[in-house]
Amino acid sequence: MVKKIAVGCDHGGFIYKGVIANHLQSKGIEVIDCGCDSLDSVDYPVYADKVCKKITEGEAQLGILICGTGIGMSIAANKHKGIRAAACENTFSARMTRAHNDANILCLGARVIGTGLALDMIDLFIDTPFMGERHTARVNMLNELDKK
Repeated sequence: MVKKIAVGCDHGGFIYKGVIANHLQSKGIEVIDCGCDSLDSVDYPVYADKVCKKITEGEAQLGILICGTGIGMSIAANKHKGIRAAACENTFSARMTRAHNDANILCLGARVIGTGLALDMIDLFIDTPFMGERHTARVNMLNELDKK
């Protein structure tokens, strides 16, 4: 069971971050808030880096990053060794990225999806286990790419 999730955003995802944090806390999950802290314009790679470090250093099991589209955050997060971040816009993708890719960060677009859908996607993301088996070899291949 997931106990700690690091959450970060840029100005485009600031409002969602609060909604998401409240939702996770209501499920008994500790939230590590990695910012940002207002609607003032900020640079998304700074906050992606903070969330990734919480995961790679073992302080959080999973992460959630929110920006306008989810794309910038996913690009920034995937620059970090050991991170598998997926920008998702539907529940099927949110579930499958955990089941098949063992993704450890869900990236969401606050300008793309509504909060209800975002919360459903988060629930699926944190409740879906990695299937292993044939998918393990593929995730291992991804880990090998980190070494290049």
